[in-house]
Amino acid sequence: MPLTDAQISDAADALLAAEENREQIGLLSLRYPDMTLDDAYAIQAAQLDKKKRHHAILGWKIGLTSKVMQEALGIDTPDSGVLYDYMRFDSGVVIPGNHFIQPRIEAEIAFVMKAPLEGEVTRDDVLAATDYVAPAVEILDTRIVRQDTGSGRKRTIVDTVSDNAANAGIVLGSERHAPETFDLRWVGSIVKKNADVVATGLGAGVLDDPVVGLVWLARRMATYGQRIEAGQVVLSGSFIGPIECPSGSDIEADYGPFGKVTLRFD
Repeated sequence: MPLTDAQISDAADALLAAEENREQIGLLSLRYPDMTLDDAYAIQAAQLDKKKRHHAILGWKIGLTSKVMQEALGIDTPDSGVLYDYMRFDSGVVIPGNHFIQPRIEAEIAFVMKAPLEGEVTRDDVLAATDYVAPAVEILDTRIVRQDTGSGRKRTIVDTVSDNAANAGIVLGSERHAPETFDLRWVGSIVKKNADVVATGLGAGVLDDPVVGLVWLARRMATYGQRIEAGQVVLSGSFIGPIECPSGSDIEADYGPFGKVTLRFD
């Protein structure tokens, strides 16, 4: 049975309070054992309805694009979340130690749109609607615990989607490129944490082509009456695994000729 409107609103309020107070809540998948992915997106949308009273929508993020991450969660599809204006940072930012709960980062390619995308779009449609692409780092955070201490149960896809796909921030590099300038499947990054290489990856790790992520997103959003708007930023999905970033973490994501992104967690 789908969650009731009251249950969806209660879950959304709990997640908004968790973000504001930097205190995690328990697994929604335990509280509501029969909740579905549609329920999870409804909880995410309920948060959007409340947040947009005070914040502009910056864009969207695509997550769980790699087969390894999908298999780990027992799913066969990516997920998505909302980027808000207060989540945007520029390369070189120093983030206060109490700004997030359990921050992690991922390396991605950001698409900035010059035209809307909606429904059954093609790869060519995505490229035509893209103003430019840029190097980016996504900051992840978890307002829901990753694992329940009592049962040992880990968060599932419905927890992640309800929690805005674990999205918390985006750090954009200053470089801008026309999307046809690079073969985005071969755009990669060497990611260092405190000067040590901790991850490497290529754009092909995202559904074999980061552009395909936006095709998927436009189609998924249409099922919920949404679309990607001109001027919005879309994070196309990570091609590395998440990197834990406790206080004192210096991050450098070096994309070679595509650009570079740096940040520090104080």
